[in-house]
Amino acid sequence: MTHEIVASADGTSIAYEVFGDGRPLIAVCGATCDRALMRPTAQALGRYFTTVNYDRRGRGDSGDTLPYAIDREIEDIAALIDRIGGPAHLYGHSSGAALVLQAVAAGLPVDQFVLHDPPYSPDDESARDGARRYGQTIRSLLAQERRADAVETFCRLTGMPEEVIDGMRGTHRWAELTALAPTLAYDSAVMGDIETGGAVPEDVAGRVTRPGLVMVGGESPPFMVDVSRRLAHLLPEGRLHVVEGHGHVVPPDVLAPVVAEHLRD
Repeated sequence: MTHEIVASADGTSIAYEVFGDGRPLIAVCGATCDRALMRPTAQALGRYFTTVNYDRRGRGDSGDTLPYAIDREIEDIAALIDRIGGPAHLYGHSSGAALVLQAVAAGLPVDQFVLHDPPYSPDDESARDGARRYGQTIRSLLAQERRADAVETFCRLTGMPEEVIDGMRGTHRWAELTALAPTLAYDSAVMGDIETGGAVPEDVAGRVTRPGLVMVGGESPPFMVDVSRRLAHLLPEGRLHVVEGHGHVVPPDVLAPVVAEHLRD
């Protein structure tokens, strides 16, 4: 599919496409996701907004510039807002929600925002230790160019059964995942795995000055519902919406009306 390019502050090319019309909204995907995988959601959101669907750096048709830093990803979003005209709404899913939170806290020209199932660690030390081990393991595997092993580690973290992982090997999707493997370290950094054990970033939430919605699937793991409730409480103008009957991934035709309802003027 054709796409457009915008240059980020460090010169990295960021590929994007636009759907629909209305108030501008930028959709930010999570780990192992790119513009192509996010497209059905962006198209559904395009029924209500001018929706920007983009490849985060290191993915799809976007470039990459090392060393990685969260600030560079925030600058990517800033470049997209500048291109489409702000202020803009932001929608982020999974670790993309954590990136949206960072972007809003950094003071980008954002109107309102949605954090959908941000996978922060529950408030216990064993969970935080697990997040630290995951972050260190991912970085070690990628330093050794063991991309497939990094993907397997991530898949196990999400609870994917071994037989499903085995069935994916050799498929086109597996090739796509191994191509995206270096960005697993980027999402781990966004989540603060090594630095904070993936804990809810209270300091970041406290710097937010715009109204925000935290969405979580009612069928998501209970700790994610608890984390989402806590994050919504920490945001100065935070609200919580539980999408009953759905888990971490919500069908686009269900998701888009909920987002639109909460982002109405």
